[in-house]
Amino acid sequence: MTQISQRIQQMAASATLAMSARSAELREAGVDVINLSVGEPDFNTPHHIKEAAKQAIDDNYTFYTPVPGYMSLRRAIADYFNRLDSLSLDPAQIVVSTGAKQALCNVILATVNPGDEVIIPTPAWVSYMEMVKLAEGVPVTVPAAIEQDFKITPDQLRSAITPRTRMIMLCSPSNPSGSIYTRAELQSLVDVLADYPDILILSDEIYRHINYTGTYTSLATFPAVADRVVVINGVSKAYAMTGWRIGFMAGPLSVAKAVTKLQGQYTSGTSSIAQKAAEAAYTGPQECVEEMRVAFERRRNLVYHLACEIPGLKVREPQGAFYLFPEVSAYFGLHTPDGQTIADANDLAMYLLTDGHVATVSGDAFGLPGYLRLSYATSDDRLTEAFARIAAALSRLK
Repeated sequence: MTQISQRIQQMAASATLAMSARSAELREAGVDVINLSVGEPDFNTPHHIKEAAKQAIDDNYTFYTPVPGYMSLRRAIADYFNRLDSLSLDPAQIVVSTGAKQALCNVILATVNPGDEVIIPTPAWVSYMEMVKLAEGVPVTVPAAIEQDFKITPDQLRSAITPRTRMIMLCSPSNPSGSIYTRAELQSLVDVLADYPDILILSDEIYRHINYTGTYTSLATFPAVADRVVVINGVSKAYAMTGWRIGFMAGPLSVAKAVTKLQGQYTSGTSSIAQKAAEAAYTGPQECVEEMRVAFERRRNLVYHLACEIPGLKVREPQGAFYLFPEVSAYFGLHTPDGQTIADANDLAMYLLTDGHVATVSGDAFGLPGYLRLSYATSDDRLTEAFARIAAALSRLK
């Protein structure tokens, strides 16, 4: 038998991708499954971005690309976010990768040593903890439940810091909760981190443009910690470009150089055509971003209203991203029509899939048991039907 490394054997599979795969299997068997498990905009990539990609092919952008990305794209990213946040990013501080997921993993592998602790507020995206483990770091989870809007407090942060803490990872707007840290809340965390100058701050801001509050604050804008903030972003969510696989890190030059060195050894530069498309995204018209944001806000209002009408679901209105993260423990201990006991959110997610034909993801995958994540990145009609199915399936539990 072929030997599989311990690092892979010990790695958990992505729960979101696993549930999406199960949904696909049922659909292939003829079952009409509504998939609320995947975090992917259902919009097409805007026309001017696709045209830029076609032009890039005609212009023969078909050769190897620089490891950290085309300078024209890195300059476009720097200019865009410098205008947006009044920063002074240099293109040399930016490394373009094959999606924000690779950008995250690059930074962790480039900065975390074996035994280093990484603080991860939970709920958190499913891959954070596995990436830290891959780097032989130690994930230190800090739970923030629905009662505190899924956001950690300064006291929680200070209590989690030890002499071995190397990094904190924050995601705002959050996947899976949709919560957004306000400027005041971020300032209170920065006030703690200012006392620990060796802690790197990894700020996942991939959902910043899917925001219903009218304002946004990046951690990179706080002078006390700006020299050790690494921002992760990309085009997948804001521009409906998930399949193009373009993300980036922006941070200290030393980290950018380390990430470039790492990326040069295992993927090199990312797709030439996708990079030119991303350049058009950042330099072209931005009305498309607002149009999609408005649609997501309408859907947020719809699903929040529908969820509030279902007995037993405990919900908070998300302020960004495109997820609802209800607390569902009221259903634990109940029985399905065929006599199976719902012991936890994993059981409930599987029941909703097999009985209600709606795919969701258990909160266990995000480090906070007792919850479900539901993506509302689909049409209003499908969302209305999905919540009708969920309500009907839950009503059959006794």
